[in-house]
Amino acid sequence: MLNEKSLFESLIWLWMFIAVVTFSSLFRITAPYGRHQRQGWGPLIPSWAAWMLMEAPSLFILVLCFVVQPPALPGAWVFLGLWVLHYTNRTFIYPLRNPSGQTPMPLVICGSAILFNVVNGYLNGRSLTLFGPQYDWSWFAKPLTVLGLLLWVAGLCINLQADRLLLALRRPGETGYQVPYGGLYRFVSCPNYFGELLEWIGFAVAAASPAAWSFAAWTAANLVPRALAHHRWYRARFIDYPPERKALVPFLF
Repeated sequence: MLNEKSLFESLIWLWMFIAVVTFSSLFRITAPYGRHQRQGWGPLIPSWAAWMLMEAPSLFILVLCFVVQPPALPGAWVFLGLWVLHYTNRTFIYPLRNPSGQTPMPLVICGSAILFNVVNGYLNGRSLTLFGPQYDWSWFAKPLTVLGLLLWVAGLCINLQADRLLLALRRPGETGYQVPYGGLYRFVSCPNYFGELLEWIGFAVAAASPAAWSFAAWTAANLVPRALAHHRWYRARFIDYPPERKALVPFLF
């Protein structure tokens, strides 16, 4: 019979494969929420509620893993702190900053995101507490760990600044779209996505576990196609859209 560790390892590889399939699919089908929302995707849920429902599992499942099986060495708590910092913002602060100014989200999209976050939270929670590397304090003296943590911090700062600039474009109750300026919007259409991608690549570099890399792969699978879709949308909607901007990564694409 398979034990949990065998199931855990098999699930990671299956999860990676699904990420590749998702990446390919999202170039053909843009997820229908936000500016890309369209008819035919079933009942809608207020966007602020959808964000809270779908992001909460990542936060609470990881914390639960640490409560049920505290890690043997203290370094894993550093990674828990990074995770909680990101998901506290994403679950509670971000959705409530302008709740009336967000387009409702199809319930099916919210449900699929809940499923993703349940699996992702479990994989990374069990990796940090039981099945992954053992993080003693010497782990954080490694050059790759330091690089990963710096990438994570830079990504978080970029993400928060981009969200702030987007929010400043709307007055309370407004739902229209405008061209954002400032910060990394000078170079790319989606610095919020670029920042989030940096965060989880940095997390994977620092944690050096298959579970963390699976999350980085899923982040890219979701955000790269969506950033390209956003970029096309901006160019089609705004005739004076800055031509020098790339979609996601400054100076590259």
